[in-house]
Amino acid sequence: MTDHDTSGPARKPRAFSVEEPQAPAAKPKAKSEKQRKPSVLPVTVEMTRTEDDPFQTPEADLDALTPPPAKPRTRRLTAGKLLLASLGFLAALAIGIWTDALITTLFDRLPWLGWAAAAAAAIAALALLVVIIREIIGLRRLTRVAELREDISDKAKFATADEARALTQRVSGLLAANPLAARGRKSLSDLDDEIIDGPHYLAFAERELLSSLDQQARQLTLNAARRVSVVTAVSPRAIVDLAYVGFEAVRLIRAMAELYGGRPGTIGMARLFKDVIAHLAVTGAVAAGDSLIHQVVGHGLAAKLSARLGEGVINGLMTARIGISAMDLCRPMPFDAVKRPGIGDFMSDIAGFSGKSGKTGTGD
Repeated sequence: MTDHDTSGPARKPRAFSVEEPQAPAAKPKAKSEKQRKPSVLPVTVEMTRTEDDPFQTPEADLDALTPPPAKPRTRRLTAGKLLLASLGFLAALAIGIWTDALITTLFDRLPWLGWAAAAAAAIAALALLVVIIREIIGLRRLTRVAELREDISDKAKFATADEARALTQRVSGLLAANPLAARGRKSLSDLDDEIIDGPHYLAFAERELLSSLDQQARQLTLNAARRVSVVTAVSPRAIVDLAYVGFEAVRLIRAMAELYGGRPGTIGMARLFKDVIAHLAVTGAVAAGDSLIHQVVGHGLAAKLSARLGEGVINGLMTARIGISAMDLCRPMPFDAVKRPGIGDFMSDIAGFSGKSGKTGTGD
């Protein structure tokens, strides 16, 4: 007898397939339903720029420090001008009555003293007349420069050959007494009949007549900026800085006007100075920030320099801005064929000169 029961037949093994359950088939769409074609929707994404971030402090930009081209302000009659004119007229009457009473009294006491006072009054009246004439001529000269610059600016792109020659003759007449423009006048006379295109003739005249004057104007501005930078870096008082910056600004503006043929009088100089300062006040002043100081003198050197030297560099840049604005107002032709100077043209010279002066001063 065996251990297993083999009474029934043996069952063969079978294989079974296990399949995933299939998802129910989608219902067919109705024939009336139309399929929508895929389309692309236009999407415009605007990124916020770095300069638009109110909390982002960008690096100092030299081009941003350059003032925009300056233009003469519009003259109009105001209440303040009427007040000054009335007070001036009353003061003139008071001085005339006082002079007449003085001369009369002197004649009553001693006749020769009366005659001496009368002669002095006549000389004073004659000198006053000469001063008034000179001031009127100076104002007229500044007005002439402004009108010439405006006419050239309006006709620079569409001037005919005759109009360009007429405008150039006006510029040559204005600079006739300046020896720096002699070579340019000779070049214009030699090539007068060679150029028949008006805008090209004006561009040629600007390069020939004003390039030498522009170089001299740049040197005047650079020298004034260097002097301001050094003096304000070593001066002990802020009032000294302010007084010297004002003195150099007046001196620079007058030299610029004389260079370009303006030669203003006292009143004309005051008007020109007012226009330059008002233009800079509108366009903003140089910000004496750490980023600007680092860009001027370098990150490594800036940490070793005193605050006074940094202020001297900033005052020098302000003087350079004054010089650039004065060029805009005194130049008889706008900058077109010749590149307009910017702060970057003076930055390295002012910073380098101030750095040398500062090292010399600390070494002593």
